[in-house]
Amino acid sequence: MLRHELAILRRTTRRLRTTAVDRMFLAAASRLLPRARWRAFIVTPATLLRWHRRLVAKRWTYPRPVGRPPIGRETRELVLRLARENPRWGYPRIVGELKGLGIAVSATTVRAWLRATGLGPAGHRPETTWREFIKAHRQSLLAVDFFTVETIWLQRLYILFFIELGSRRVHMAGCTPNPSAPWVIQQARHLSWTLTERATPIRFLIRDRDQKFTDAFDEVFRTERIEVVRTPFRAPQANGVAERFVRTARSECFDRLLIRNQQHLERIFAAFIDHYNGHRPHRALSLMPPKPRRPVATVSPRHHARILRRDRLGGVVHEYELVAA
Repeated sequence: MLRHELAILRRTTRRLRTTAVDRMFLAAASRLLPRARWRAFIVTPATLLRWHRRLVAKRWTYPRPVGRPPIGRETRELVLRLARENPRWGYPRIVGELKGLGIAVSATTVRAWLRATGLGPAGHRPETTWREFIKAHRQSLLAVDFFTVETIWLQRLYILFFIELGSRRVHMAGCTPNPSAPWVIQQARHLSWTLTERATPIRFLIRDRDQKFTDAFDEVFRTERIEVVRTPFRAPQANGVAERFVRTARSECFDRLLIRNQQHLERIFAAFIDHYNGHRPHRALSLMPPKPRRPVATVSPRHHARILRRDRLGGVVHEYELVAA
Protein backbone atom coordinates (compact mmCIF):
# COMPACT_ATOMS: atom_id res chain seq x y z
CA MET A 1 0.00 0.00 0.00
CA LEU A 2 2.87 2.39 0.84
CA ARG A 3 4.62 1.60 -2.46
CA HIS A 4 1.43 2.41 -4.36
CA GLU A 5 1.00 5.69 -2.51
CA LEU A 6 4.63 6.57 -3.30
CA ALA A 7 3.93 5.94 -6.98
CA ILE A 8 0.92 8.25 -6.82
CA LEU A 9 3.03 11.01 -5.23
CA ARG A 10 5.77 10.66 -7.82
CA ARG A 11 3.43 11.28 -10.76
CA THR A 12 1.69 14.18 -9.00
CA THR A 13 3.01 17.63 -9.79
CA ARG A 14 0.89 20.02 -7.75
CA ARG A 15 -2.45 18.56 -6.56
CA LEU A 16 -3.01 14.93 -5.59
CA ARG A 17 -4.77 13.15 -8.41
CA THR A 18 -5.93 9.54 -8.23
CA THR A 19 -7.22 7.33 -10.99
CA ALA A 20 -9.98 4.77 -10.79
CA VAL A 21 -7.41 2.02 -10.32
CA ASP A 22 -5.82 3.95 -7.45
CA ARG A 23 -9.12 4.44 -5.69
CA MET A 24 -10.01 0.78 -6.16
CA PHE A 25 -6.67 -0.39 -4.77
CA LEU A 26 -6.70 1.91 -1.73
CA ALA A 27 -10.34 1.07 -0.96
CA ALA A 28 -9.56 -2.65 -1.11
CA ALA A 29 -6.47 -2.14 1.07
CA SER A 30 -8.53 -0.31 3.65
CA ARG A 31 -10.64 -3.45 4.13
CA LEU A 32 -7.45 -5.46 4.90
CA LEU A 33 -5.72 -3.03 7.32
CA PRO A 34 -7.12 -2.36 10.78
CA ARG A 35 -8.67 1.06 11.27
CA ALA A 36 -5.93 2.05 13.68
CA ARG A 37 -3.40 2.00 10.80
CA TRP A 38 -5.50 4.11 8.43
CA ARG A 39 -3.32 7.07 9.34
CA ALA A 40 -0.83 5.74 6.82
CA PHE A 41 -3.19 6.58 3.94
CA ILE A 42 -2.65 9.81 2.05
CA VAL A 43 -6.43 10.48 2.14
CA THR A 44 -8.87 10.75 5.02
CA PRO A 45 -10.94 7.80 6.27
CA ALA A 46 -14.11 9.50 5.03
CA THR A 47 -12.67 9.54 1.53
CA LEU A 48 -11.84 5.84 1.75
CA LEU A 49 -15.35 4.99 2.88
CA ARG A 50 -16.81 7.08 0.07
CA TRP A 51 -14.69 5.25 -2.48
CA HIS A 52 -15.74 1.92 -1.07
CA ARG A 53 -19.43 2.84 -1.30
CA ARG A 54 -18.97 3.76 -4.95
CA LEU A 55 -17.34 0.39 -5.63
CA VAL A 56 -20.25 -1.42 -4.01
CA ALA A 57 -22.74 0.66 -5.99
CA LYS A 58 -20.97 -0.22 -9.26
CA ARG A 59 -20.82 -3.89 -8.31
CA TRP A 60 -24.53 -4.24 -7.56
CA THR A 61 -26.34 -2.49 -10.38
CA TYR A 62 -29.84 -3.98 -9.93
CA PRO A 63 -32.58 -1.41 -9.16
CA ARG A 64 -33.19 -0.86 -5.47
CA PRO A 65 -36.44 0.70 -4.19
CA VAL A 66 -36.03 4.01 -2.45
CA GLY A 67 -38.56 5.06 0.16
CA ARG A 68 -42.13 3.79 0.29
CA PRO A 69 -43.50 1.78 -2.61
CA PRO A 70 -45.45 4.02 -5.01
CA ILE A 71 -49.26 3.90 -4.99
CA GLY A 72 -51.00 3.47 -8.32
CA ARG A 73 -52.90 6.25 -10.04
CA GLU A 74 -56.05 4.13 -10.08
CA THR A 75 -56.02 4.02 -6.27
CA ARG A 76 -55.74 7.79 -6.04
CA GLU A 77 -58.62 8.29 -8.46
CA LEU A 78 -60.71 5.82 -6.46
CA VAL A 79 -60.03 7.76 -3.24
CA LEU A 80 -61.09 11.02 -4.88
CA ARG A 81 -64.20 9.36 -6.27
CA LEU A 82 -65.23 8.04 -2.86
CA ALA A 83 -64.68 11.47 -1.32
CA ARG A 84 -66.78 13.25 -3.97
CA GLU A 85 -69.61 10.73 -3.91
CA ASN A 86 -69.69 10.60 -0.09
CA PRO A 87 -69.07 14.12 1.28
CA ARG A 88 -69.74 13.00 4.88
CA TRP A 89 -67.07 10.28 4.88
CA GLY A 90 -63.94 11.07 6.87
CA TYR A 91 -60.43 9.80 6.22
CA PRO A 92 -60.76 6.61 8.35
CA ARG A 93 -64.11 5.81 6.71
CA ILE A 94 -62.55 6.00 3.24
CA VAL A 95 -59.58 3.89 4.39
CA GLY A 96 -61.99 1.28 5.77
CA GLU A 97 -63.95 1.16 2.53
CA LEU A 98 -60.73 0.65 0.57
CA LYS A 99 -59.65 -2.07 2.97
CA GLY A 100 -62.86 -3.94 2.19
CA LEU A 101 -61.85 -3.77 -1.47
CA GLY A 102 -58.41 -5.18 -0.74
CA ILE A 103 -56.56 -1.85 -1.09
CA ALA A 104 -54.22 -0.71 1.69
CA VAL A 105 -53.84 3.08 2.01
CA SER A 106 -53.10 5.08 5.15
CA ALA A 107 -55.34 7.85 6.42
CA THR A 108 -52.41 10.29 6.12
CA THR A 109 -52.10 9.57 2.40
CA VAL A 110 -55.85 10.02 1.91
CA ARG A 111 -55.73 13.36 3.74
CA ALA A 112 -52.80 14.56 1.61
CA TRP A 113 -54.57 13.63 -1.63
CA LEU A 114 -57.82 15.32 -0.63
CA ARG A 115 -56.06 18.49 0.46
CA ALA A 116 -54.07 18.61 -2.77
CA THR A 117 -57.29 18.51 -4.82
CA GLY A 118 -59.13 21.00 -2.59
CA LEU A 119 -61.72 18.55 -1.25
CA GLY A 120 -60.78 18.78 2.40
CA PRO A 121 -62.15 16.78 5.35
CA ALA A 122 -65.70 15.60 5.93
CA GLY A 123 -68.17 18.44 6.41
CA HIS A 124 -66.21 20.82 4.20
CA ARG A 125 -66.94 19.10 0.89
CA PRO A 126 -69.91 20.04 -1.30
CA GLU A 127 -73.15 18.46 -0.12
CA THR A 128 -75.59 16.56 -2.29
CA THR A 129 -76.21 18.46 -5.52
CA TRP A 130 -79.61 19.06 -7.02
CA ARG A 131 -78.85 16.62 -9.85
CA GLU A 132 -77.93 13.87 -7.36
CA PHE A 133 -81.10 14.52 -5.37
CA ILE A 134 -83.25 14.20 -8.50
CA LYS A 135 -81.46 11.02 -9.56
CA ALA A 136 -81.87 9.37 -6.15
CA HIS A 137 -85.59 10.18 -5.77
CA ARG A 138 -86.80 10.43 -9.37
CA GLN A 139 -89.21 7.48 -9.05
CA SER A 140 -91.05 9.30 -6.28
CA LEU A 141 -90.79 12.85 -7.67
CA LEU A 142 -93.53 14.90 -9.28
CA ALA A 143 -93.06 18.30 -10.91
CA VAL A 144 -95.63 20.95 -11.75
CA ASP A 145 -95.43 23.99 -13.97
CA PHE A 146 -97.34 26.36 -16.25
CA PHE A 147 -96.78 27.32 -19.87
CA THR A 148 -98.72 29.63 -22.14
CA VAL A 149 -100.14 29.35 -25.65
CA GLU A 150 -101.35 32.22 -27.82
CA THR A 151 -104.54 31.74 -29.88
CA ILE A 152 -105.16 33.21 -33.33
CA TRP A 153 -107.20 35.96 -31.61
CA LEU A 154 -104.13 36.86 -29.48
CA GLN A 155 -105.68 35.43 -26.34
CA ARG A 156 -103.24 33.95 -23.89
CA LEU A 157 -104.18 30.58 -22.40
CA TYR A 158 -102.44 28.91 -19.47
CA ILE A 159 -101.86 25.15 -19.27
CA LEU A 160 -101.17 23.52 -15.93
CA PHE A 161 -99.48 20.13 -16.10
CA PHE A 162 -97.74 17.63 -13.84
CA ILE A 163 -94.92 15.32 -14.91
CA GLU A 164 -93.45 12.28 -13.15
CA LEU A 165 -89.66 12.55 -13.18
CA GLY A 166 -89.04 8.81 -13.04
CA SER A 167 -91.35 7.64 -15.83
CA ARG A 168 -91.66 11.01 -17.68
CA ARG A 169 -95.43 10.53 -17.74
CA VAL A 170 -97.35 13.79 -18.15
CA HIS A 171 -100.70 14.60 -16.55
CA MET A 172 -102.81 17.43 -17.92
CA ALA A 173 -104.34 19.35 -15.03
CA GLY A 174 -106.28 22.01 -16.87
CA CYS A 175 -106.39 24.96 -19.24
CA THR A 176 -107.75 28.42 -18.47
CA PRO A 177 -107.30 32.05 -19.50
CA ASN A 178 -107.31 33.17 -15.83
CA PRO A 179 -105.25 30.85 -13.62
CA SER A 180 -106.42 32.01 -10.21
CA ALA A 181 -105.32 30.43 -6.95
CA PRO A 182 -108.69 28.67 -6.28
CA TRP A 183 -108.61 27.16 -9.79
CA VAL A 184 -105.07 25.86 -9.27
CA ILE A 185 -106.04 24.34 -5.91
CA GLN A 186 -109.00 22.55 -7.47
CA GLN A 187 -106.83 21.04 -10.20
CA ALA A 188 -104.37 19.90 -7.53
CA ARG A 189 -107.18 18.10 -5.67
CA HIS A 190 -108.24 16.27 -8.83
CA LEU A 191 -104.69 15.03 -9.40
CA SER A 192 -104.10 14.04 -5.77
CA TRP A 193 -107.05 11.66 -5.96
CA THR A 194 -105.41 9.75 -8.81
CA LEU A 195 -102.02 9.52 -7.08
CA THR A 196 -103.41 7.15 -4.43
CA GLU A 197 -103.66 4.41 -7.09
CA ARG A 198 -99.90 4.38 -7.79
CA ALA A 199 -97.81 1.38 -6.78
CA THR A 200 -94.90 3.68 -5.88
CA PRO A 201 -96.11 6.62 -3.79
CA ILE A 202 -95.08 10.18 -4.61
CA ARG A 203 -92.90 11.68 -1.88
CA PHE A 204 -91.87 15.07 -3.28
CA LEU A 205 -93.45 17.73 -5.48
CA ILE A 206 -91.16 20.24 -7.20
CA ARG A 207 -92.61 23.64 -8.03
CA ASP A 208 -91.33 27.13 -8.67
CA ARG A 209 -92.20 30.22 -6.65
CA ASP A 210 -95.12 31.34 -8.80
CA GLN A 211 -97.69 33.28 -6.75
CA LYS A 212 -100.45 31.02 -8.09
CA PHE A 213 -98.97 28.19 -6.01
CA THR A 214 -100.23 29.29 -2.60
CA ASP A 215 -99.96 27.67 0.83
CA ALA A 216 -103.38 26.08 0.28
CA PHE A 217 -102.00 24.46 -2.87
CA ASP A 218 -99.12 22.98 -0.87
CA GLU A 219 -101.51 21.79 1.85
CA VAL A 220 -103.41 19.67 -0.68
CA PHE A 221 -100.29 17.57 -1.23
CA ARG A 222 -99.15 17.61 2.38
CA THR A 223 -102.37 15.88 3.35
CA GLU A 224 -101.29 13.08 0.97
CA ARG A 225 -97.88 12.94 2.71
CA ILE A 226 -96.14 14.62 -0.22
CA GLU A 227 -93.45 17.14 0.66
CA VAL A 228 -93.37 20.29 -1.49
CA VAL A 229 -89.90 21.42 -2.64
CA ARG A 230 -89.63 24.96 -3.99
CA THR A 231 -86.92 25.76 -6.51
CA PRO A 232 -84.55 28.71 -6.02
CA PHE A 233 -85.32 32.11 -7.51
CA ARG A 234 -84.63 32.42 -11.24
CA ALA A 235 -83.38 28.85 -11.51
CA PRO A 236 -85.40 27.09 -14.24
CA GLN A 237 -82.78 24.33 -14.41
CA ALA A 238 -83.93 23.20 -10.96
CA ASN A 239 -87.17 22.09 -12.62
CA GLY A 240 -85.41 21.01 -15.79
CA VAL A 241 -87.61 18.00 -16.65
CA ALA A 242 -90.76 20.12 -16.73
CA GLU A 243 -88.99 22.85 -18.69
CA ARG A 244 -87.75 20.28 -21.21
CA PHE A 245 -91.29 19.00 -21.71
CA VAL A 246 -92.49 22.54 -22.44
CA ARG A 247 -89.83 22.88 -25.10
CA THR A 248 -90.83 19.54 -26.64
CA ALA A 249 -94.51 20.46 -26.65
CA ARG A 250 -93.79 23.77 -28.36
CA SER A 251 -91.36 22.48 -30.98
CA GLU A 252 -93.34 19.36 -31.91
CA CYS A 253 -96.88 20.63 -31.54
CA PHE A 254 -97.88 24.19 -30.67
CA ASP A 255 -95.33 26.00 -32.86
CA ARG A 256 -96.83 24.17 -35.86
CA LEU A 257 -100.54 24.71 -35.16
CA LEU A 258 -102.96 27.61 -34.93
CA ILE A 259 -105.09 27.45 -31.79
CA ARG A 260 -108.63 28.82 -32.06
CA ASN A 261 -109.89 28.80 -28.48
CA GLN A 262 -109.67 27.04 -25.14
CA GLN A 263 -111.66 23.96 -26.21
CA HIS A 264 -109.45 23.52 -29.24
CA LEU A 265 -106.30 23.80 -27.09
CA GLU A 266 -107.59 21.20 -24.64
CA ARG A 267 -108.24 18.70 -27.43
CA ILE A 268 -104.83 19.35 -29.02
CA PHE A 269 -102.98 19.05 -25.73
CA ALA A 270 -104.84 15.86 -24.75
CA ALA A 271 -103.92 14.25 -28.08
CA PHE A 272 -100.29 15.30 -27.74
CA ILE A 273 -100.07 13.92 -24.20
CA ASP A 274 -101.51 10.61 -25.43
CA HIS A 275 -98.77 10.53 -28.07
CA TYR A 276 -96.11 11.65 -25.60
CA ASN A 277 -97.00 9.05 -22.97
CA GLY A 278 -97.90 6.14 -25.20
CA HIS A 279 -95.71 6.27 -28.28
CA ARG A 280 -92.93 8.88 -28.33
CA PRO A 281 -89.48 7.42 -27.42
CA HIS A 282 -87.48 9.13 -24.67
CA ARG A 283 -83.72 9.11 -24.31
CA ALA A 284 -84.02 9.04 -20.51
CA LEU A 285 -86.00 5.79 -20.80
CA SER A 286 -83.69 3.99 -23.26
CA LEU A 287 -85.81 5.20 -26.21
CA MET A 288 -89.03 3.80 -24.76
CA PRO A 289 -92.30 5.69 -24.14
CA PRO A 290 -93.40 6.32 -20.54
CA LYS A 291 -96.47 4.08 -20.84
CA PRO A 292 -96.39 2.01 -24.07
CA ARG A 293 -99.77 1.20 -25.57
CA ARG A 294 -98.52 -2.16 -26.86
CA PRO A 295 -95.45 -4.40 -26.42
CA VAL A 296 -92.42 -3.56 -28.51
CA ALA A 297 -92.29 -5.84 -31.55
CA THR A 298 -89.03 -7.45 -32.67
CA VAL A 299 -88.79 -7.96 -36.44
CA SER A 300 -86.02 -9.85 -38.22
CA PRO A 301 -84.16 -7.75 -40.82
CA ARG A 302 -85.04 -10.35 -43.48
CA HIS A 303 -88.73 -10.12 -42.80
CA HIS A 304 -90.33 -7.30 -44.76
CA ALA A 305 -93.14 -6.36 -42.41
CA ARG A 306 -95.80 -3.90 -43.43
CA ILE A 307 -95.54 -0.61 -41.56
CA LEU A 308 -98.61 1.54 -40.99
CA ARG A 309 -98.37 5.28 -40.42
CA ARG A 310 -100.92 6.93 -38.17
CA ASP A 311 -101.36 10.69 -38.40
CA ARG A 312 -102.04 12.58 -35.19
CA LEU A 313 -103.01 16.23 -34.82
CA GLY A 314 -103.85 16.58 -38.49
CA GLY A 315 -100.57 15.07 -39.66
CA VAL A 316 -98.30 17.18 -37.45
CA VAL A 317 -97.29 14.08 -35.49
CA HIS A 318 -96.73 10.66 -37.08
CA GLU A 319 -96.81 7.30 -35.38
CA TYR A 320 -95.63 4.06 -36.96
CA GLU A 321 -96.68 0.52 -36.09
CA LEU A 322 -96.66 -2.97 -37.53
CA VAL A 323 -99.77 -4.17 -39.33
CA ALA A 324 -101.18 -7.34 -37.84
CA ALA A 325 -100.63 -10.32 -40.16
